[in-house]
Amino acid sequence: MEALKQLFWSSRPISWINTAYPFGLAYWLASGDTGINLWIGVLFFLIPYNLLMYGINDVFDYESDLRNPRKGGIEGALLDPKWHALTIRAAVLSCVPFVAYLTLVGTSGSTSWLYLCLFMVIAYSAKGLRFKEKPFLDSITSSLHFVGPMIFGLTLAEVNFAQSQIIIAILAFVLWGVASHSFGAVQDVRADREGGISSIATVIGARATVRVSMAAYVTAALLLLGLEWPYSLTSLAALPYLFILAPFWNITDATCTLANSGWKKFIWLNFLAGTIVTLLVI
Repeated sequence: MEALKQLFWSSRPISWINTAYPFGLAYWLASGDTGINLWIGVLFFLIPYNLLMYGINDVFDYESDLRNPRKGGIEGALLDPKWHALTIRAAVLSCVPFVAYLTLVGTSGSTSWLYLCLFMVIAYSAKGLRFKEKPFLDSITSSLHFVGPMIFGLTLAEVNFAQSQIIIAILAFVLWGVASHSFGAVQDVRADREGGISSIATVIGARATVRVSMAAYVTAALLLLGLEWPYSLTSLAALPYLFILAPFWNITDATCTLANSGWKKFIWLNFLAGTIVTLLVI
């Protein structure tokens, strides 16, 4: 029972919907299919995918997590070393049947995207790759963790990507992910530096990173304005994020932890953004 509890919290249940929803919505809108492929994909991106992504992160970030006061709750588990081997095994094995099925029913394009998603999830944290310690690549990789399931859903539905509306939506979502990751890195500047971890925020500083984040949100919103009506209204979802970011415009590295109050609001704002998109689709 204790092992299941550890795996549950390590998978970041608060974030499950952030990866399952992009796949499910994209696949359903593109194909109209509500059959087994949709539900297998949603279930995969809901739990196993997140356990793989965050479980590996908790294992390889353990030393730095010890110095990070945020860890130990919904913002990230502090995974005792005795659970590390179990977490890795459970993360990999839980993915195998889903990946096998999605490979079997997929196309060469969808399978390529599926495997790229898995590679990016592993590469972000795993020793020897550690994309999370490569400034700027860290934010792009993190963004693909969420955009990747959407693109996989589109490729599984065999969508023609030579459509401006699809390209606009993908680019906007990538920038949205970059903005979110960048701001999330601000609160950890001091902890990451003490743990010897590089990030976009440790390199350019807390203040510049907040401004990069705001610029990415604004650019994403402007791109979304190029979508057909009423989907262009999704651009409005950026406003609450900008409102929360604004007080941190002049944040410093010394006061970086203050950004955590904004980050906690971000976690719930993702549900609001998803609600806005859902209402527009309905």
